[in-house]
Amino acid sequence: MATSFAGVTGFSLMMGMGSALETLCGQSFGAKQNHMLGIHLQRAMLVLMTVCVPVAVVWAYTGQILLAFGQDPEISTEAGLYARWLIPSLFAYGLLQCYVRFLQTQNIVLPLMLTSAVTALIHILVCWILVFKSGLGNRGAALANSISYWINVLLLVVYVRISPSCKETWTGFTREAFHQVLSFVKLAIPSATMICLEFWTFELIVLLSGLLPNPKMETSALSIILNTCMMVFMIPYGLAAAISTRVSNELGAGRPMAARRAVQVVVVLAILAELMGGLTIILVRNAWGYAYSDDKQLVKYIAGILPILAVSNFLDGLQCVLSGTARGCGWQKVGAFVNLGAYYGVGIPCAVLLSFVFRIGGKGLWMGLTCGLGVQVVLLLIITLCIDWEKEARKARDRVYSHSIPIDLVT
Repeated sequence: MATSFAGVTGFSLMMGMGSALETLCGQSFGAKQNHMLGIHLQRAMLVLMTVCVPVAVVWAYTGQILLAFGQDPEISTEAGLYARWLIPSLFAYGLLQCYVRFLQTQNIVLPLMLTSAVTALIHILVCWILVFKSGLGNRGAALANSISYWINVLLLVVYVRISPSCKETWTGFTREAFHQVLSFVKLAIPSATMICLEFWTFELIVLLSGLLPNPKMETSALSIILNTCMMVFMIPYGLAAAISTRVSNELGAGRPMAARRAVQVVVVLAILAELMGGLTIILVRNAWGYAYSDDKQLVKYIAGILPILAVSNFLDGLQCVLSGTARGCGWQKVGAFVNLGAYYGVGIPCAVLLSFVFRIGGKGLWMGLTCGLGVQVVLLLIITLCIDWEKEARKARDRVYSHSIPIDLVT
């Protein structure tokens, strides 16, 4: 519950605002305005660190907020304690989103993979020490997350400073980063809205499960389902990152047809990947719950929801790459309206209707979410098919040079 609350109020916000760099850095890199990438990075860090401060205050009162929304008192108390210890991770996560987008839009992905792998290995040890050996328990788990995020950030900071690959894009700190901050905010807000509306929907499903009969069972099951969903989601998320970078680079370079071909390829890849993922979920549905719990009732309940998850993940994979295309084009405002209508006009109402009115329970919540995903895919597909790629290339060039400054001002 604490992880869901932190995702809704903080992590999704950082991820969303950071995704503005997919447009700004990607198109600048495609247009060979390399010196602008470092300036965009500094602006993003400035804005995201500022936003982290009020979010941290909200996290400090997580327990009271959950209790006010009718959640179980025992769960609310533990969640509030966990969230307080998670606060340091918020600032690290915000910086991490900036550095990841900065490198990703330059097609520098191997260092991202290696630093993530190193961090993951260290995280296992840190978790074991802080959870089992220190006696901190849940607090140790939160602290372990914070430490690991900061390790990942520091590794990327060192790489950017010493790597020859970033020599042209990182030229050091400059006062120019404080200029045109509002221009960044104007793109960051719809970027955050686009991603948050989607992210919040998934987390809201878990929060709603706490209002069902037998809330501990429902919350546990939906949390496990969401965790499984996010794990499978990493494949299309990677494809979305790739297509966002490719589209923004090609548009910035004035090659609209190359961007269009890249979108066609990634949609096919997403369909194949999600078909394989869905088939795997269905085949392991009766045993998957044991990876999280030895409660046979919970495992059986999870097995009944997993086929629905297979369908939702297929749709989620498609919308993910189509959303990546929208971010590469700078269409975050359009994406935000699509997500608002699909999830909050269709998905959440259907979930509430099926779960609380027709009393289908947790399955009903996920079925309603799947309805929202279906609407989102259809709308994004229509928008993508109607894109005037020549026009988007001209808009990309205009955006790049409206933010650009003479190189001598940077040096």
